[in-house]
Amino acid sequence: QVQLVESGGGLVQAGDSLRLSCVVSTRTFSNFAMGWFRQAPGKEREFVAAINWSGATTHYLDSVKGRFTISRHNAQNTVDLQMNSLKPEDTAVYFCAAGPFATRGPEEYDFWGQGTQVTVSS
Repeated sequence: QVQLVESGGGLVQAGDSLRLSCVVSTRTFSNFAMGWFRQAPGKEREFVAAINWSGATTHYLDSVKGRFTISRHNAQNTVDLQMNSLKPEDTAVYFCAAGPFATRGPEEYDFWGQGTQVTVSS
Protein backbone atom coordinates (compact mmCIF):
# COMPACT_ATOMS: atom_id res chain seq x y z
CA GLN A 1 0.00 0.00 0.00
CA VAL A 2 1.00 3.60 -0.58
CA GLN A 3 -0.04 6.25 1.92
CA LEU A 4 0.58 9.98 1.72
CA VAL A 5 0.36 12.51 4.54
CA GLU A 6 0.60 16.26 3.97
CA SER A 7 1.63 18.84 6.52
CA GLY A 8 2.62 22.49 6.72
CA GLY A 9 -0.62 24.25 5.88
CA GLY A 10 -1.91 27.16 7.88
CA LEU A 11 -3.24 30.70 7.96
CA VAL A 12 -0.90 33.38 6.63
CA GLN A 13 -1.05 36.89 5.27
CA ALA A 14 -0.57 37.84 1.65
CA GLY A 15 3.12 37.95 0.82
CA ASP A 16 4.05 35.32 3.40
CA SER A 17 5.56 31.92 2.73
CA LEU A 18 4.68 28.35 3.61
CA ARG A 19 6.41 25.07 3.03
CA LEU A 20 4.21 22.04 2.53
CA SER A 21 5.59 18.57 2.97
CA CYS A 22 4.25 15.18 1.97
CA VAL A 23 5.56 11.98 3.51
CA VAL A 24 4.98 8.87 1.42
CA SER A 25 4.85 5.41 2.92
CA THR A 26 6.20 3.02 0.31
CA ARG A 27 9.24 0.89 -0.31
CA THR A 28 9.58 2.24 -3.83
CA PHE A 29 9.20 6.00 -3.47
CA SER A 30 11.75 6.76 -6.17
CA ASN A 31 9.60 4.90 -8.71
CA PHE A 32 6.85 7.52 -8.45
CA ALA A 33 6.35 10.89 -9.96
CA MET A 34 4.79 13.29 -7.46
CA GLY A 35 2.31 16.09 -7.89
CA TRP A 36 0.66 18.84 -5.89
CA PHE A 37 -2.93 19.84 -6.56
CA ARG A 38 -5.30 22.26 -4.89
CA GLN A 39 -9.03 22.69 -4.58
CA ALA A 40 -10.92 25.75 -3.42
CA PRO A 41 -14.57 25.60 -2.31
CA GLY A 42 -16.89 25.30 -5.28
CA LYS A 43 -14.04 24.86 -7.74
CA GLU A 44 -12.49 21.91 -9.52
CA ARG A 45 -9.25 20.41 -8.35
CA GLU A 46 -6.40 22.00 -10.27
CA PHE A 47 -2.82 21.07 -10.97
CA VAL A 48 -0.17 23.07 -9.15
CA ALA A 49 3.19 21.35 -9.64
CA ALA A 50 4.75 18.00 -10.46
CA ILE A 51 8.16 16.40 -10.31
CA ASN A 52 9.42 13.24 -11.96
CA TRP A 53 10.94 10.27 -10.19
CA SER A 54 14.50 11.63 -10.21
CA GLY A 55 13.67 15.28 -9.58
CA ALA A 56 15.24 16.33 -12.87
CA THR A 57 11.97 17.48 -14.44
CA THR A 58 9.36 19.80 -12.94
CA HIS A 59 6.13 21.37 -14.15
CA TYR A 60 4.11 24.24 -12.72
CA LEU A 61 0.78 25.92 -13.04
CA ASP A 62 1.45 29.20 -14.86
CA SER A 63 0.11 31.34 -12.04
CA VAL A 64 2.58 29.90 -9.51
CA LYS A 65 5.72 29.92 -11.65
CA GLY A 66 8.44 31.91 -9.95
CA ARG A 67 6.65 31.71 -6.60
CA PHE A 68 6.35 27.98 -5.88
CA THR A 69 9.07 25.33 -5.98
CA ILE A 70 8.52 21.59 -5.86
CA SER A 71 11.32 19.34 -4.66
CA ARG A 72 11.74 15.77 -3.56
CA HIS A 73 14.04 14.00 -1.16
CA ASN A 74 14.01 10.34 -2.02
CA ALA A 75 16.06 9.21 0.95
CA GLN A 76 13.36 10.60 3.25
CA ASN A 77 10.38 9.66 1.07
CA THR A 78 9.18 13.25 0.96
CA VAL A 79 8.09 15.83 -1.55
CA ASP A 80 7.88 19.51 -0.63
CA LEU A 81 6.18 22.57 -2.04
CA GLN A 82 7.81 25.84 -1.10
CA MET A 83 5.28 28.61 -1.56
CA ASN A 84 6.49 32.20 -1.55
CA SER A 85 4.68 35.48 -2.11
CA LEU A 86 1.36 33.88 -1.30
CA LYS A 87 -1.81 35.51 -2.58
CA PRO A 88 -5.41 35.21 -1.39
CA GLU A 89 -6.22 33.31 -4.57
CA ASP A 90 -3.81 30.59 -3.42
CA THR A 91 -6.27 29.70 -0.66
CA ALA A 92 -7.28 26.07 -1.06
CA VAL A 93 -6.84 22.59 0.27
CA TYR A 94 -3.56 21.29 -1.08
CA PHE A 95 -3.15 17.62 -1.92
CA CYS A 96 -0.09 15.60 -2.79
CA ALA A 97 -0.38 12.68 -5.17
CA ALA A 98 1.76 9.87 -6.56
CA GLY A 99 1.63 8.39 -10.02
CA PRO A 100 3.65 6.92 -12.87
CA PHE A 101 4.45 10.23 -14.60
CA ALA A 102 4.68 13.91 -13.78
CA THR A 103 1.49 14.91 -15.55
CA ARG A 104 -1.07 17.68 -15.06
CA GLY A 105 -4.18 15.52 -14.95
CA PRO A 106 -5.40 14.43 -11.52
CA GLU A 107 -6.93 11.31 -13.08
CA GLU A 108 -3.42 10.08 -13.87
CA TYR A 109 -2.39 9.83 -10.24
CA ASP A 110 -3.00 6.65 -8.29
CA PHE A 111 -2.51 7.68 -4.67
CA TRP A 112 -3.60 10.78 -2.77
CA GLY A 113 -3.15 12.35 0.60
CA GLN A 114 -5.98 13.81 2.67
CA GLY A 115 -4.98 17.40 2.04
CA THR A 116 -3.82 20.35 4.11
CA GLN A 117 -5.57 23.70 4.30
CA VAL A 118 -3.77 26.83 3.15
CA THR A 119 -5.52 30.11 3.86
CA VAL A 120 -4.06 33.43 2.73
CA SER A 121 -5.65 36.58 4.09
CA SER A 122 -5.52 39.91 2.31
